Amino acid sequence: MHNSMLKKLDQLQNRIGEIESLLVDSETVKDIEKYTLLNKEFAELKPIVDKFEEYNQVAKNISDANEIIESGDQELKNLAEEEIKKVEGRPEILEKELKLMLLPKDSADDGSAYLEIRAGAGGDEASIFAGDLFRMYSRLSEREGWNMEVIDIKQSEQGGLKEVVAKLEGKSVFKVLKFESGVHRVQRVPETESQGRIHTSTCTVAILPEVEEVQDINIDKNDLRVDTFRASGAGGQHVNKTDSAVRLTHTPSGIVVECQDGRSQHKNKEKALSLLAAKLKQQEIDNQQESIASERKILVGTGDRSEKIRTYNFPQGRMTDHRIKLTQHNLDQIMDGDIKTICDALLAENQLAMLSQLESE
Repeated sequence: MHNSMLKKLDQLQNRIGEIESLLVDSETVKDIEKYTLLNKEFAELKPIVDKFEEYNQVAKNISDANEIIESGDQELKNLAEEEIKKVEGRPEILEKELKLMLLPKDSADDGSAYLEIRAGAGGDEASIFAGDLFRMYSRLSEREGWNMEVIDIKQSEQGGLKEVVAKLEGKSVFKVLKFESGVHRVQRVPETESQGRIHTSTCTVAILPEVEEVQDINIDKNDLRVDTFRASGAGGQHVNKTDSAVRLTHTPSGIVVECQDGRSQHKNKEKALSLLAAKLKQQEIDNQQESIASERKILVGTGDRSEKIRTYNFPQGRMTDHRIKLTQHNLDQIMDGDIKTICDALLAENQLAMLSQLESE
């Protein structure tokens, strides 16, 4: 194991000792906020330190066994050789696991996220595909036990979607979906196509992590234009009676968000503000990543909305993710929300890229 990694693990081991002492200190217990933060840090570090202790124990067992082998006692040598065989390859496995555990964590990984889908090139077929993608993510949400709340939806005349914005709440939503941002392409024969020709259409998907506290993002009220209007979606008589839908325009950035899902104008404004905060935060992240893109580019892609990331080929029943050259021939299941294996593969590839970078530094 590299010295820098050993040093880092030693520091974490010492830190765990410090936290344990602080958690039983009466002054810490009185400070609820500090106590909660220490508990969270302890929960994050404990698995890493436990794994490091296991690594040290295995290394010690191998060292002790090698000393016995050199001692000359045949019976003990046989036992020692058996011991070494049992743990053969184990140190390397533990070292790799520790490297993965030490990789930088995305603070948004455990939280909720916003999903945006917009029909792109392809006219009617693009809007129908947008509806298909929305159903795909809705089914994934059901499979994962997440809660989906539609913030804004604009339907097309053909029964598809021009665009939709939804909030997905649950454990590790952003971690699972973070690599879904980009251009999704569909190849299929539209129902209206009499010659049986395959058409290509596109949709843009964006995944934005929820900002925990809207107050954390500095939004000057003077920079906001608030417009109210009547909701255009389903809603019975209510739709025609009240201007409950809210549109916020953030003048400095030009970002526009809408919410027309709820019947309360106040609630819709709250949701729109939360979405605006997420977009502004993402803008900050995008600017930071752009400045370091030449030095550090994760293999699975930049998350750029103009990047073509995936093709869904209906005639051949296959899906291809172009970033990791992954092809699956179970398109029906994929469109029914069975995409967790794809998301996991993208996460694994990203981890490998980060590991490679970590080892080269």
